[in-house]
Amino acid sequence: MGAGFREADGKIIVERLIEIIHANRAYLSEIDGAIGDGDHGINMDKGFTMAKKELSDRNVGMSEALKSLGRILVDEIGGSMGPLYGTFFKRMARASKDKEYIDTSELYSMLDAAYKGIQSLGDAKVGDKTLVDTLDPAVAALKSAVDNGRDFASAIDEMIVAAENGWKTTENLVARIGRASRLGERSRGVLDAGATSCYLMIKSLGETAKELAG
Repeated sequence: MGAGFREADGKIIVERLIEIIHANRAYLSEIDGAIGDGDHGINMDKGFTMAKKELSDRNVGMSEALKSLGRILVDEIGGSMGPLYGTFFKRMARASKDKEYIDTSELYSMLDAAYKGIQSLGDAKVGDKTLVDTLDPAVAALKSAVDNGRDFASAIDEMIVAAENGWKTTENLVARIGRASRLGERSRGVLDAGATSCYLMIKSLGETAKELAG
């Protein structure tokens, strides 16, 4: 396993993100339907499919592809997820712009910037049953891996495991933010849709990055 990958080769990361959301659109909407509007997967797939069409004939690197995806989500997708994930990907793009090589440190900078973007739009905290429950431990695990000198593959594996563990905690949490918060205790027992999509994307991003570095 190499120490990272070339930014110019990273468009496939976004293409794989588009694929994973499309493949899980029904599942995400089913989860969302239990305590929310039931349109999370549908709306996400709409935006990601639009990005697929825009990127299909463009020879761009990772940051430009992320920027396009983020812009489309902000401009075209309503609700809370459009602005949240749109900001997420735009901040990732900004952090990786002009970088020739993406190693563990650069990947952490990208995800940390994305997390700060999410935080700038709201006050969700760990335990509130949102995508933050997936993202916060993932970013923390990656930072720890960087600080401890883990190799690229190990750092990503630790990030994915932390994201998965955080995502799974949402099943037993009571929603404190958004539409689901109105249900109180009735929101317990269901995975959060945003935390689920966040986990699927972090896992996809990490696995594709490892392939590129192989």
